[in-house]
Amino acid sequence: MIQRQDVERSADRSRTWIWYAGLSAFFAAITAILGKVGIEDVDSNVGTAIRTIVVLIMAWSIVFATKKQGGIKEIDKKSWLFLTLSGLATGMSWLLYFKALQEGQASVVVPIDKLSIIVTIIFAYLVFKEKLSIKAFVGLVLLIFGTLLLLL
Repeated sequence: MIQRQDVERSADRSRTWIWYAGLSAFFAAITAILGKVGIEDVDSNVGTAIRTIVVLIMAWSIVFATKKQGGIKEIDKKSWLFLTLSGLATGMSWLLYFKALQEGQASVVVPIDKLSIIVTIIFAYLVFKEKLSIKAFVGLVLLIFGTLLLLL
């Protein structure tokens, strides 16, 4: 099993995760725009189900294309539990997100959704003992303030 310290050292050596995070943000933005257009005349639950099927096919295609399907046998019970809980949380998030997109403005729904950063930072602090630098804390405050301004 990989230790958290090994992951941190690996992350320090390789900054490719920044590219993944940046591309993730880019595709999240596209998701919001395409989702807003696609969900206009469709029940949000049906739209989420269709989207989930596409994600499922895409994810398993990548697993098989990279020949990683054998790794399923190596997943321990704790990982199965947390991956399952994560999947349930993702499902709830997507269902609520698409309902919000259907009824609200994408330019307001998306920033509110991104306030999940607050919960993430609190959990990261409490569970993983991660600490924010002063610069990161100021950035967080600015993000929260900017999002709240969008709501006015």
